[in-house]
Amino acid sequence: MSQENPPYPYEPEFSFKKLLNDRASDVAYIFQFKKALALVLIIGALLGALTAWLWAPTYTARLTFVVDDSKSAGGAGGLSALAGQFGFNLDGLGGASGVLAGDNVEELIKSHKLIKATLLTAYDGTQTLADRYATVNKLDKKWLKYSPDGKTIRFPLNGVKNSRLQDSLLHEMTTLILSGEFGISKTDKKLGFFEVDATMKDELLAQLFCTRMIKQSTDFFISTKTKRLRNNVERLQQRADSIGAILNHKTYDLSAANQSLLDVNPAYTKANASVDIKERDKIVLSTIFSETVKNLESSKTMLAQETPTVQIVDEPELPLKKNRLKYSIAILGGLVISGTLFSFYILLTRKKQAKI
Repeated sequence: MSQENPPYPYEPEFSFKKLLNDRASDVAYIFQFKKALALVLIIGALLGALTAWLWAPTYTARLTFVVDDSKSAGGAGGLSALAGQFGFNLDGLGGASGVLAGDNVEELIKSHKLIKATLLTAYDGTQTLADRYATVNKLDKKWLKYSPDGKTIRFPLNGVKNSRLQDSLLHEMTTLILSGEFGISKTDKKLGFFEVDATMKDELLAQLFCTRMIKQSTDFFISTKTKRLRNNVERLQQRADSIGAILNHKTYDLSAANQSLLDVNPAYTKANASVDIKERDKIVLSTIFSETVKNLESSKTMLAQETPTVQIVDEPELPLKKNRLKYSIAILGGLVISGTLFSFYILLTRKKQAKI
């Protein structure tokens, strides 16, 4: 028994001409409502102008700095520069692959720890940057529901006694800042120049946050880079100070012993032996002290050579760049949005009426 193939539904062939004709008919149908369309466009333009008028301006603080770390460059500096011309990155050669080398500086400056430390610095004599940021962005009113006593949540300087709630709110502010208000980039991949931008609703806040972020990052960068050598210098300094104090004490003892020999009977040799022992101890301590001081000075020289230099090239100066929503862009956006919404509404209602 033969089985017949089931009939397939008819599918019209795709045609660009038909597609263009359909869209042209849609446009013609929309223009049948010219008065309503004109009214909608006028309302959209007015709403756009109102948005530009109510839009709070922002201020952009821009800072440029360069990291000079000759020890990290090693012997591969010329090779890295040559390879950079062909789009290759060889910064990892010659000892520049450390945690704080090359592009890792960008991630360091965007760390939550440094941003929180910057927010807890003073804005003026009465509030911190965190307090001012919360006020400008109206977060203090939003957080009133979390306040245990119904008062505005404040942040102490340096965050020595931060509560769990304050730490949570600092984390929220840090997330907002990193979402688009603060950023760092390299002006040129082949150069060591970095550009930091901070865009906020308060002019002084943007300037202070930008400059203090670099201060926090620079201190952390240099402290971490030279921590091992600084610890060695401090250890040698303490050792030199203690040996120097003992040597001074031995010197006074030897001088007193030599003076006592003037009144001692020459037949008693025990006093001479005591003086010899003190003199020997002084000579040994003098030798140890000289070697310790020599090592200390060598360590200080190495520390000076290993300490990188972070040089500020351009600092943000008041008045900062003011960012406002332009009326032309806002009105144009209002026209496009209102016209698009009106068109979709007209076309959708036509299709529903056609189905009915």
